[in-house]
Amino acid sequence: MLEYVTDAGDPRLSDYTRLRDVELRKSLEAERGLFLAEGEKVIRRAIGAGYPIRSVLTTRRWLTSLADVLGEATVYVVDDEVMTGIAGFQVHRGALASMERLPLPAVDTLLRSGEVLENHSHVEVPGQRPRRILVLEDLVDHSNIGAIFRSAAALGVDAIILSPRCADPLYRRAVKVSMGAVFSIPYARMDNWFEGLKQLREAGFQTLALTPDQAATPMDTVKMSDRVALLLGSEGDGLSSRWLEEADETVCIPMSADAMAAGVDSLNVVAAAAIACHGLMRSSDVAGEQS
Repeated sequence: MLEYVTDAGDPRLSDYTRLRDVELRKSLEAERGLFLAEGEKVIRRAIGAGYPIRSVLTTRRWLTSLADVLGEATVYVVDDEVMTGIAGFQVHRGALASMERLPLPAVDTLLRSGEVLENHSHVEVPGQRPRRILVLEDLVDHSNIGAIFRSAAALGVDAIILSPRCADPLYRRAVKVSMGAVFSIPYARMDNWFEGLKQLREAGFQTLALTPDQAATPMDTVKMSDRVALLLGSEGDGLSSRWLEEADETVCIPMSADAMAAGVDSLNVVAAAAIACHGLMRSSDVAGEQS
């Protein structure tokens, strides 16, 4: 259903208000149970992942390209000037969609997907059994969250667990940076950070804590079990001392001697995550061949 709108302040467009105000958007989206998908490709991926459409905001020239996936959705059509006035920036990909959030699985449910629980009369937990997962502790930058989801999805990670204070993967910036990869990889959020690693161990995961400390075991030599959880820490401080101490083993990405001598002793969390995910993928392939 097309509705033509000429005023950026029209109340029908309230889902799209003040997109650059991070704090407002976080509270508004949580209150209404929505998130925004930006651009044709990301909108298509969100729809394909089963997220219901609340509405779409677009200009006339993008109507045809999205027509096959919008169905009976409410589509607000505006001119370029009104679109910029609503968003506060140039929407180069031509369209924004307000999507309904889906309930997140509990951490234990996600970790035990595909298992038969002996203490529940052999009840099988639905889903595919995860073998390689990332656990993110207190990453607060939405762009970093989006980039890590994109690397994880591309490199075969099965799931991602977020600590309670991690940024929202469905915030617009995270979705955009991930190119929609946040829709293709299962994730859950911890309720209890203090007991988080205990929960991983009880589900049968070996926990590896990634650190820049070059005294740790190199990532490419660590012996990995069938199920591995790789822990990544916040952008500035890295992993907390508690998680470093509780992990089964600390691992590092070896740096070149020349880089270390020049004072370059670490990578940013996005680059480190991509390299570490590649290491997980290679070890997973070897484990699959041996099983």
